[in-house]
Amino acid sequence: MWSNIRKSLEGYPERLKVARVLVENGLSVKNGGIYLNDIEVPPIRIARVAGVDRRTVNETLAAINANRELRLIFESLKSAGHSLKEVAKNLSLGVLEITPIDAKTPGILANCATLLAENGLSIRQAIVDDPELSPEPKLVFIVEKKIPGELIPKFLSVNGVAKVAVY
Repeated sequence: MWSNIRKSLEGYPERLKVARVLVENGLSVKNGGIYLNDIEVPPIRIARVAGVDRRTVNETLAAINANRELRLIFESLKSAGHSLKEVAKNLSLGVLEITPIDAKTPGILANCATLLAENGLSIRQAIVDDPELSPEPKLVFIVEKKIPGELIPKFLSVNGVAKVAVY
C-alpha cells in the first residue's frame, strides 16, 4: 500500500508527509474532508502534525480525490482503535515488545503468541507495525498480567526475533 502511495505522490515530498500522517493515524479522506472514523478533522490540525501549511493538506486531498487508486485506499482507512500500551502499567497489564530481524519473517507473531499461551498469559491486544511505514517495526503484546523475566530468553530464541523488551 505505502509503495503505491509513495509512487503516486513522488515529486511532492510535502504531500507525502501529509499522506503519512493520514495513514499512520488511520484517517480517511472522503467527501473532500479528513475523518477519524466519523469525526471530521480540520486540515489545519493535519498541517501542524505534518509540518506543512494548510494549502499543502488541501492539495494532497485534491490529489487523492483525483487518483482512483489513492481515493480507494484513503476512503477505506479506519483507525485501528485504542492501544493499551501506554496505560498498561496503570491497569496492571504486561507489555511485551518484540523487534524483529526482518518483519517479513513468517511465524514471529504466532510463535510469540504460542509462548504466551503456553505460560498461561492471556493476550488482551496484539499490535503490529507495518514494515513499509515504520523504519523499525515492532510487535507489541498487551497481556493480562506482568510477564516473568525468565521468558525473555524463550522469546529471543523465536526465529526472526532480534530484541525483546518487557515492561
